[in-house]
Amino acid sequence: MREMFALSTSWNASRHSRAKDIIDEIKSLGFGQVELNFNLTSKMVEDMVSLKEEGAIEIVSVHNFCPIPEGASRQNASPDMFSLSALDEAERKKAIDYTKRTIDTAVRAGAKAVVLHGGKVKVQERIKELILFQENRQKYNELRQQMLKERQGKSKDFFNQTLRSLEELCRYAQRQEVKLGIENRYYFSEIPDFKEMEIILATFSGGPLYYWHDVGHAQVYEYLGFIKHKEILDKFADGMVGIHLHDVEGIDDHRAPLKGKFDFSLLKPYLKKETLKVLEPHYPATKKEVLEGKRYLEELFEKVGSEK
Repeated sequence: MREMFALSTSWNASRHSRAKDIIDEIKSLGFGQVELNFNLTSKMVEDMVSLKEEGAIEIVSVHNFCPIPEGASRQNASPDMFSLSALDEAERKKAIDYTKRTIDTAVRAGAKAVVLHGGKVKVQERIKELILFQENRQKYNELRQQMLKERQGKSKDFFNQTLRSLEELCRYAQRQEVKLGIENRYYFSEIPDFKEMEIILATFSGGPLYYWHDVGHAQVYEYLGFIKHKEILDKFADGMVGIHLHDVEGIDDHRAPLKGKFDFSLLKPYLKKETLKVLEPHYPATKKEVLEGKRYLEELFEKVGSEK
């Protein structure tokens, strides 16, 4: 029987310097599958590939950039170090080159998909300010409209760069037979928003590019009043290759399941047997919390992700 859930190494990678220690701790919770996150060195990645080849673990997905870009530290590593939407062509080229390197990692690891961030629009990030005005609907609506107007006015050039980058990456991924999952984002400035996701998926329909759903990000957007979580799923779930599962309260996400307020039953109609299901809690989620969350989701989705 195929396992239902993988665990992202984002949960514990920062606490270890050896790949074996990361994997051993994850396996101690009953996980046989992982997603490689974006703060792993080349040595750690190679060691994890070796563990996979030995049959110790299965790697189902890889989060861009993996391994970390040359010259970067694990502490400063980020999937947004270089942006696919950068107007500076040198930066955009680095983003493309390191994403191709991540695709190569996925090939060596036998992973089915690479998780991508689409870049960002250079606008002021005002989420915290928006939250302060939630009890004052007039000020809230005024600020929300200002944010929407500013982003719309500045997004065209950045979004066009994202499309150019994705075109090149799709050609590369197609040759490597790896799926790309473009992830819905957390910050308002980030690409893609809902309409941009529609355009991206339509533009590259029939290719290796798919939708990757992040539960916490979508719920934050609902909390902020931008769009309902269900609307996102209704629109994009048919093209969903994978999902990041974590709990959220307000704008505080990446909690272990059962440690926030999200109703995971919302997801049941949208998940398919083949959907990559990756738990993505971050520190300080404890072993106990991760294990309890895993058991809860296994029971909730018992007829969704198993194969007979």
